[in-house]
Amino acid sequence: MKPKYQVIVDELKSEILSGAYQVGEKISSELLLQEKYEVSRQTVRKALLELANEGFLRSERGSGTYVSGQYRSKSGGKSSNKTIGVITTYISDYIFPSIIRGIESRLNEDNYSLLLASTNNDIAQERKALEMMLAYGIDGLIVEPTRSNVYNPNIAYYLSFKEQDVPFTMINAYYEELDVPFFCLNDVESSYLATRELIGNGHTQIGIIAKMDDLQGKFRMKGFIKALGEHKLGFEQEHVLSFDTETKNELPTNLEQYLSSNRDTLTALVCYNDEVGLEVVNVCKKLGISIPDELSIIGQDNSYIAKNANIQLTTLTHPQEQMGRDAADWIIKKLQGKKELPEKTYYEPILIPGETVFSRK
Repeated sequence: MKPKYQVIVDELKSEILSGAYQVGEKISSELLLQEKYEVSRQTVRKALLELANEGFLRSERGSGTYVSGQYRSKSGGKSSNKTIGVITTYISDYIFPSIIRGIESRLNEDNYSLLLASTNNDIAQERKALEMMLAYGIDGLIVEPTRSNVYNPNIAYYLSFKEQDVPFTMINAYYEELDVPFFCLNDVESSYLATRELIGNGHTQIGIIAKMDDLQGKFRMKGFIKALGEHKLGFEQEHVLSFDTETKNELPTNLEQYLSSNRDTLTALVCYNDEVGLEVVNVCKKLGISIPDELSIIGQDNSYIAKNANIQLTTLTHPQEQMGRDAADWIIKKLQGKKELPEKTYYEPILIPGETVFSRK
C-alpha cells in the first residue's frame, strides 16, 4: 500500500499532466487537501514539498500554491537534441520489434532521440506512459493505442499534448474520439481478402476468430462480413469466436471447445492475426483435425512467427517497418514546420499463399 502522502503526490501529478490543472493555476488549499484525503497537515505538506522539488508546484507566501511548468526542464526538457516518445502496446512480441526498428532507423537519420514505453494493452499502464512523456517534455509522440475499440479514459492526456503543440500520430489504430493523424493497415481489406480467398477455394462454411477490444479486430470483422455478403453467404453467430486482451489467455481452451462443437460444419477460418492462426494449428493437432484437408486457415500480418513456424501459414502483408519509418518521418517533418502532411495513411494488404488453404472445388 502506498504511503498517504504518495497518494496525494500521484493524484495531483496526474491532474497537472492531464490538464485538469493548468500552469499558473492555484491548487486547492492545504486545509481542503487535508479534508479530501483525510490526512494530517504534515502529510499534505510533505506531498506538496515533493511536488515542488520535482518542479510541479511553487508556493507564494501569503497567496497559496500554484502549478509550475518547471517539471519539464527537471525531467529532460527541450534541447537541441530532440526526443520523440514512442508508446506501443508491446515491445518484444509479434510485429512490434519491426515497427520500432523502422521508427528508430528514421529518427537516427536526423539525430533524434527515442524514449520508449509499452502499455501491455493496459489502460492504467498507458496513463503512466503518457504521464512520463508529458513530464519529460518530449518534442513529438508516436502511439499505438491501447484497447482502441473501447472508451479510453486517458483522452485528456492526448488533449494536453495538443494544447502544448506537441505533434503526435498513431499507428495500427486510432481513437475514434480524437481527430488525429494515423498510419494503419487497411484492416477491412485484409480480412475481406482472406475471406474472399477461402470462398474462391470453394468454402461456404467459414468462421472467424476476432479480437474485439482493438479497432483492428472491429475492422477485420467488418471485412469478413463484407465478403460473406458479396457472395450471399449467411453470417452465423455460432461461427464467431471472440476474445479480448483480458481473455486472451483463455483462447486455447475456448478454441478447443469452439472447434469441437463446429467440427462437422466449419471448413475454414479467418484468424485475427498470425499468432491466433498458429494457436488454431496447435489446437487442431490436439484434436486430430487435419490442416488444411479438414480445416483451412488464414492468418494476418505476415509476422516473423508465421515465417518461422513449422507450417507455412497463408497470411496477408503488414507494412511493419515501413509504417514505423513513415510515422517517424511524419513527426520529423511536422517539427520542421512542413505543411500539407497526410492525416490518414492506409497500407493495402497483399495475400501471401501458404499451405494452410485447401481447395474444395
